[in-house]
Amino acid sequence: MSGGWQPRLPRPRRRRHPAAEPRPHPWPRGRRGRGARGRAVSQAAGAGAAAGRRAAPRTRLVLGAATLIALACTMLLDGYLHAEVGNDSRVHPPYPARHVPERALSGGPVLTFDDRGRPTSHHIPARTIALTFDDGPDPRWTPKILEVLRDHDVPATFFVLGQMVVREPGLVRRMREAGHEIGVHTFTHPDLAYQTHDRVDRELAQTQLALAGAAGINSSLFRAPYSSQLSALDDRSWPVQRYLGHRGYISAFSDVDSQDWQRPPVEKIIRNATPKAGKGAAVLFHDAGGDRSRTVAALDRYIERMKAKGYTFATVTGALGAGAAVHPADGARVWQGRALIWAASFTQVIMPGLAWLLAVVGVAVLARLLMMLVLAWWHRRARDRRRFTWGADVDEPVSVIVPAYNEKECIANTVNSLAASTHPIEILVVDDGSTDGTADIVEALDLPNVRVLRQENAGKAAALNHGITEARFDLIVMMDGDTVFEPGTVRELVRPFAHPGVGAVAGNAKVGNRSGLIGAWQHIEYVMGFNLDRRMYDLLRCMPTIPGAIGAFRRRALLEVGGMSADTLAEDTDITIALHRAGWRVVYQETARAWTEAPGTLGQLWRQRYRWSYGTMQALWKHRRSLIDRGPSGRFGRVGMPLVVFFQVVAPLCAPLIDLFTLYGAIFIDPVKSLLAWSALMLAQLLGAAYAFRLDHERYRALLVLPLQQIAYRQLMYVVLLHSCVTAATGALLPWQKLRRTGEVNTPRTPAPKAVR
Repeated sequence: MSGGWQPRLPRPRRRRHPAAEPRPHPWPRGRRGRGARGRAVSQAAGAGAAAGRRAAPRTRLVLGAATLIALACTMLLDGYLHAEVGNDSRVHPPYPARHVPERALSGGPVLTFDDRGRPTSHHIPARTIALTFDDGPDPRWTPKILEVLRDHDVPATFFVLGQMVVREPGLVRRMREAGHEIGVHTFTHPDLAYQTHDRVDRELAQTQLALAGAAGINSSLFRAPYSSQLSALDDRSWPVQRYLGHRGYISAFSDVDSQDWQRPPVEKIIRNATPKAGKGAAVLFHDAGGDRSRTVAALDRYIERMKAKGYTFATVTGALGAGAAVHPADGARVWQGRALIWAASFTQVIMPGLAWLLAVVGVAVLARLLMMLVLAWWHRRARDRRRFTWGADVDEPVSVIVPAYNEKECIANTVNSLAASTHPIEILVVDDGSTDGTADIVEALDLPNVRVLRQENAGKAAALNHGITEARFDLIVMMDGDTVFEPGTVRELVRPFAHPGVGAVAGNAKVGNRSGLIGAWQHIEYVMGFNLDRRMYDLLRCMPTIPGAIGAFRRRALLEVGGMSADTLAEDTDITIALHRAGWRVVYQETARAWTEAPGTLGQLWRQRYRWSYGTMQALWKHRRSLIDRGPSGRFGRVGMPLVVFFQVVAPLCAPLIDLFTLYGAIFIDPVKSLLAWSALMLAQLLGAAYAFRLDHERYRALLVLPLQQIAYRQLMYVVLLHSCVTAATGALLPWQKLRRTGEVNTPRTPAPKAVR
């Protein structure tokens, strides 16, 4: 087992009766037990736990919620920086210009407003060119353009997008160091004619914040997206220009458009950018938005030709002889901008990693499903062969142990179902300090071969060990107090013990209360888990868990590993791994069916799965030394342990990325492709579930709720697993929990009981 070392994950708190005192474990520890040292460590840990970890549940919830919120914010920020969130690609068509002043339409490319809101347009002087570049900075093309400008010692004006500044702050600093002018081109490049004043303000403020963080500057120079010459102003865009003027911005348009965004030949770009008859001009180029190799090539020749014609080059405000439009940002804005850039940098590092992780998880999910299907088919084929047999029939009587704590709703059905068994059995109901009369109900049934063992409340593991101590027979079946057996269940369950190497057998647990939606979801989960997962693990000889609802053991195997342990909340997983490590074979008997009452509410389901997930992690940590052991222990450690860790912890923990990226893609990128990819994964899950239902002879109509299960139920399981991981990471204690039962899983019709002699 654990080599005498106490696992670092905390032991569960067991519910005790107020008057109960701690009692010694009824089973002596064997050579693999904890011993005195382990008990001392356990007592010391338990003494200090309550004082230091009372706030753990709230801390776990906060950490779990913070993780999910951080992931969502990261994806939203990345989408915003790539114009996928809040993007508005509409471009307004031409409108009349009845309300645009004539002096604005016929003036130069620079527009300002006085205090009274009256517009004035400004011309670029003759034989002067103001080179302007829109949509950058781009990590590939902007540096090349900066090199051309440096080689020719020419200044320019760059109208930058805030989302590009946040992603490439270093290029903005290079522009400033080279003496270039920087203007605002909004944050996400929307047509402002369609936007409200609040949206316009956000576009401006966020870009200014990005500039402050990148280079410690702000700019009052602005160019609207999709703008061209001043004469193109119309009644739709004019109100925006007036609002910008009221905000103190200088609006820059263009006299000449190189039309490089259409990627024409280099010579055509040069011709398009050349002013007529020696006039001055603000010339429009682009340093981002696609392949700009022709722009770079054209710019080099263009500058040489224009200089040869006697043209000079200046920034927009420099050409007009005006004061600089760029000024230092205040300290608070600088730090706020840096925080934005740091967040963007984090996002740009995380998102590619998440994308790769998504690919790995997607492949892993499909590979796991395919592996389960193939191995389940192989397992079924091997079991269905005529020559397959476990050996001679097992006729020896069996002791059935039923640990019970406040099971008054279910216990009568459970015991009656056992009394109808076609295999000779004795029934031991271990009442673990119940306060609802559970033991009295069993005694009132007055059935033969039924004994009630009473003990003070000490937990399920102690109850099972008490039952093992009192059992008369060498084959022991364990079940829960909310479960019913079919008449032939015990006989089928003990068949594999004909093989001397089999130490334990896992049965086929089925959901009995499946009429409701939550029960139907769990029904699908159980069928897939038992008929695919357990068949796979059985074939690989690394069964991780014998379900508490239905499992059988050899007494000798239980003695060898020290009985049931209370070290974890998943005593069934703990004992199963311990048996593997001791060299015993653990198998799955699909024909041994038990009907259990699954949680009927989301709250009960959460508590159950939370305990299961956390207990599994405890058991894996406890048996971590199997990874380096030799023999059977090492085989499980290097085969079973990685499979369980990856498929039951890591992959489910990362699986929400599939749904998050699907939602992200459906809303912000390509809804058709995103939903098709998700639907393909859903179809694969449906096919796997259908095959599992076929193996178990279940009706396919239950699969009608599978899509809703994938959308709603699976998300709940994600959060439960995340909560469990946070609990494990914080080392918090988790008490034993009792689910509320209804007793709606009834005893099946059975023949008369067979007495044990």
